[in-house]
Amino acid sequence: MEGRLHRWFGSVAAIAAPPLDAPLAGLDHLRRLGLRLLGPFLSRSLLTDRERRVSVLGSVLIVTAFFLTASFPVVMLVLGPLVWGIPHVIADVRYLVARPGLHRRPLVLAAIGVGILGAGLGFGVRGGLVGAALALCVARASWSRRLLGLGVVGALFAAAQRAGWLADLAFAHLHNLVAVVIWWAWRPRKTRLHLVPIALFAAGTALLLVGAAEPLLAWSRGAEAPWTGLGMRYLSWSLSPKPTGPLAERLVVLYAFAQATHYIVWLRLMPEDDRPSKTPRSYRQSFRALAGDIGGLILWLSAIGALALIVWAFFGPGAARDGYLRLAFFHGHLELAAGALLWAEGRRAWSPPEAAA
Repeated sequence: MEGRLHRWFGSVAAIAAPPLDAPLAGLDHLRRLGLRLLGPFLSRSLLTDRERRVSVLGSVLIVTAFFLTASFPVVMLVLGPLVWGIPHVIADVRYLVARPGLHRRPLVLAAIGVGILGAGLGFGVRGGLVGAALALCVARASWSRRLLGLGVVGALFAAAQRAGWLADLAFAHLHNLVAVVIWWAWRPRKTRLHLVPIALFAAGTALLLVGAAEPLLAWSRGAEAPWTGLGMRYLSWSLSPKPTGPLAERLVVLYAFAQATHYIVWLRLMPEDDRPSKTPRSYRQSFRALAGDIGGLILWLSAIGALALIVWAFFGPGAARDGYLRLAFFHGHLELAAGALLWAEGRRAWSPPEAAA
């Protein structure tokens, strides 16, 4: 079974990626120009020291995301999924399935598939927790570690069963945090610089919960964005226990900030930390590495999906955003199962050979 699966993935991987060398070469040219202009103001250590670069990059992006989401939460909640949604799902598949080699482990894929299927059939986070439990059962770990993980997942399942729809609401918010935890655990580090962006994210979360965004929202009037087809009241129905009141608004803004951080982790911080080289890659090198990890077929399907989403957004940005969320629901449950597996098996078992070296 495993051999047939490996051969099937090999044939899929043989499909050529979309021909993007020309536009990526143009982006690389602009990148070189930018580096020349900024060179006198940049420390060389940012190019040669991965941990310092990731810390600075993550901190700047998270602070920027805080002010943008605190000022224009509705716009960010619409544009974020439309622009970064599909690329971040690709990153999910790349770093949680392809890079650790889970696509060569049929039992793990089956466990994840059961969780996603259960969630899609209406069981919500309970389905995802079942997938996480099954993944733990087939993990390459001691039974004592697996039993400990199963105990935690079982307690979470019981709590979700008791809480009903509130459990799915909590998971909608907490799944953004799962990405931060996975990035924190992704590889051993020599310094603690990675804790700086994590601390900024925690501080931003606390500030938004106590209402720090309210003066910015009053100034920007970003609680409404009629051109998107969505508004604060509509978003509150899916992101807050009550659709009105200060807490509802704060939870919507918090979700916008956490979602932006979620994208930052998958699209900037994880690629920086995962690649073997300590120095940045060019756009063409990054695309070739991506194609080598996930294959041309997934890239073609993603490009077609992204184009369709853009066309849909021209006619109804809010509707396109909601449509994307319905189609991409599976990635949160994939992160749940993969996070449980990463905890059980540890960093070393998940490191690709070149990354471990």
